[in-house]
Amino acid sequence: TRPLYGRFWLLVYELARFGMVGAFAFLVAGAGTTLLHFQAGVGALTSNVIATVVATVVSYAGNRNWTFRHRQRTSVGREGIVFFALNATGLAIQLACLGLATYVLSLDGKLSYSIALVIGIGLGTLFRYWSYRKWVWRAQPPAPPATAQPRETVLC
Repeated sequence: TRPLYGRFWLLVYELARFGMVGAFAFLVAGAGTTLLHFQAGVGALTSNVIATVVATVVSYAGNRNWTFRHRQRTSVGREGIVFFALNATGLAIQLACLGLATYVLSLDGKLSYSIALVIGIGLGTLFRYWSYRKWVWRAQPPAPPATAQPRETVLC
């Protein structure tokens, strides 16, 4: 049970840190989207794309250097490309929620827009956490088992 206990606490540790980084990135994306859309008059989807790109840079730095720093590392270039590609998928999930609310359901008020944004960010975040662990910062490979000393063969 000890290995299971250790894996559980590692998951809690990662989720807590991922949540803190994500909360900050959420504030950047949410505030940026709202300010760009309602204050600057940028389109509903364009404002979310711009704010999410900025939040993605913040998220990459926090997750790489804090949340997943104990995991297997590869080059910054490879990690960055995979990270941003997966974030593009997370962004597509967000945009689908915003597009559905804004253009399909014709909900254009601040409250409905904010609700659709929160739902989109939430679904995108679930995808991002799973995909970062799976493809960007993989678990450390298990240590090789200690080699047993060869027994001396006794010939009778």
